[in-house]
Amino acid sequence: MRLSNHEYNQAFADKIHGSFMNISMQPIGNISTPYKEKFGIPRQPGLVKNAAGKITFFEAFNDPNYLRGIEQFSHLWLLFYFHQTADKGHSPLVRPPRLGGNQKLGIFATRSTFRPNSIGMSVVEFGAVSYQNKQLCLTVKGIDLLDGTPILDIKPYVPYADNISQAIGGMAQHSPELMSVTFTKLAIEQLKKLEQHYPKLEALIREVLGQDPRPAYHKGSRTDKIYGIALYDLNIQWQIVGQQNMVLAIV
Repeated sequence: MRLSNHEYNQAFADKIHGSFMNISMQPIGNISTPYKEKFGIPRQPGLVKNAAGKITFFEAFNDPNYLRGIEQFSHLWLLFYFHQTADKGHSPLVRPPRLGGNQKLGIFATRSTFRPNSIGMSVVEFGAVSYQNKQLCLTVKGIDLLDGTPILDIKPYVPYADNISQAIGGMAQHSPELMSVTFTKLAIEQLKKLEQHYPKLEALIREVLGQDPRPAYHKGSRTDKIYGIALYDLNIQWQIVGQQNMVLAIV
């Protein structure tokens, strides 16, 4: 029996769709980062340059040959899995924080974590490769990934192809304005004791809080609320004072 064009196209589409139903991905490793919870993670990579992460490769990929030549590239693309939100499903529409959480956009017009396949991508700065005690690791900087995030793939950033000078960024055309960050006398004393164990801790805190990580609906409202952000195994307690973020204590 001869199929009509519509029937043929539908049959072809069903065949292709069926062939992809069994797609599976194997993480190549996971990354350790200062960010122990979603709150406080910058909304884009590269905004907090002092945030470094170390990718530890799983056994199947624990071979230095996988990274041979990677030092030629100053920046890399990371493809990863949103493991903490993957089981929460997705919606066609989301409320981007960049729009104050008041307007809806299509999920594919945003970088929301609540995606159909829970895949994320970030461009990061190459740090170093190490292979000690037969364990392959890759250090990267400027990260925006939660601690323990599974890494799916790594690709070099190629400037002539990836850097499009005429690109239009819609609602995110320009980087957000930074807030100033100050420290109380107590926080400064605590920093002095902690920075031997956590190098560049002050710079990291300044960069993270400078992004104003508060929920979008809190911005513009007066409140005495004390916030807490988990960096490493520390709780950074801070509060909005006037137009700046003040670090109260580091616990």
